[in-house]
Amino acid sequence: MRLTTKGRFAVTAMLDLAMRQGNGPVTLAGISERQRISLSYLEQLFGKLRRYGLVESVRGPGGGYYLAKPTDDIAVSDIIQAVDEPMDATQCGGLGNCHDEHACMTHDLWITLNAKIFEYLSSVSLTQLAAKQCAGKSAPHGDDKIKRPSRQGKNVASIL
Repeated sequence: MRLTTKGRFAVTAMLDLAMRQGNGPVTLAGISERQRISLSYLEQLFGKLRRYGLVESVRGPGGGYYLAKPTDDIAVSDIIQAVDEPMDATQCGGLGNCHDEHACMTHDLWITLNAKIFEYLSSVSLTQLAAKQCAGKSAPHGDDKIKRPSRQGKNVASIL
């Protein structure tokens, strides 16, 4: 199993957004510049993230994106699922037809690995990722605190 750039970039962009959203909507151009991810690629990813209900957008001057849910309620697995990233270690896509239309000898091993990976990614929230980022180095670009939204998802309620 491998995680493609789609999943990696989506998680990176969501973490960037989470760490900056206390200052109002975050532009994709800003994320693109800070994370060195193509703006057009981010636009595609954020369209999917918006349809999945993880982000909301604000149009016009001063517009951008913000998280639609509190960072505690967004798991890495949610982000990866939102961008249609396959998390599958099997060769058959989990269908069990990997060896002459039957399950191969190691099919159950890969199915179990899929479940463990999903379980782990479901246990990691954006709050945890942001806290690790903050603990590992100073906050990005002059921000000295990571802010997170209230339960309503739009207002800053507390500082980690």
